[in-house]
Amino acid sequence: MNKTDQFVAVVLAADRTANDPIAVATGAACKAIAPICGKPMIIRVLDALEASGMVRMIIVCGPPASVLPECPELEERIKCGRITWLPNLDSPSRSANSGLAQIDQGAPVLLTTADHALLTPSIVRYFLSKSQEADSDATVGVVKHEDVATAFPGVKRTVIRLRDGGVCGCNLYAFLNQNGRGLVSVWQRAEDLRKQPWRLIGQTFGVTTVLFYLLGLLTIDKGLKAVRAKTGIRVQPVFLPYPQAGVDVDKVEDMLLVESVLAGEAHVAQEQADPQNIS
Repeated sequence: MNKTDQFVAVVLAADRTANDPIAVATGAACKAIAPICGKPMIIRVLDALEASGMVRMIIVCGPPASVLPECPELEERIKCGRITWLPNLDSPSRSANSGLAQIDQGAPVLLTTADHALLTPSIVRYFLSKSQEADSDATVGVVKHEDVATAFPGVKRTVIRLRDGGVCGCNLYAFLNQNGRGLVSVWQRAEDLRKQPWRLIGQTFGVTTVLFYLLGLLTIDKGLKAVRAKTGIRVQPVFLPYPQAGVDVDKVEDMLLVESVLAGEAHVAQEQADPQNIS
């Protein structure tokens, strides 16, 4: 197998809650198929994965079978075998585990989400290439919060504030071996214990690590070393030089931001192709 196309991608594509705000705002049957600049959001993600040249197979978990006819392009890709569709389960982690169960244990896996509307082939290639170079069981994509704030002034993102600077997640995870896939089980336990936060924190990180975080003394390396100490899983961050990788579509404001970014990119591309026709 060619090293550059060995990853299997799992895309989580089900709504987490009823009446998702993006689905409601666009009139779509679910968020994953909501149109962004005229194209269903999930199709943008699938196109980026395919064009990266590093993904040999794509498994999509959700949306429900009843929704598929509402997105003919997705339905056609499923029918022709271009992607493999699985019904979503009752939580993101269980859906992820369902996808992993379909994949040979020796294959490295990329996990992402259908609401990553600004995902590009370049982002995918960078993340997976750096993941391959890591001496790790799993990697997590992150961007510096300062990069996101500079690129998108005034936009609110969830920030993990660490001693070495704030970071934003990117919904990009690579499981490089069977041990790395154990992160999904950690995630599932986190979902099961979400109503018992202190028990969750203690089991996942340990009290000392949490205290360091609350005091502003925790670094990203210390945090991931704590995960390894508790789980035996070696995890490394991959810092992405793409601020847009830190933007997903959870709110209507996010959708408007993504549409403005894509419209700007389209204008630039048109101007480069035919500068004389741009007013």
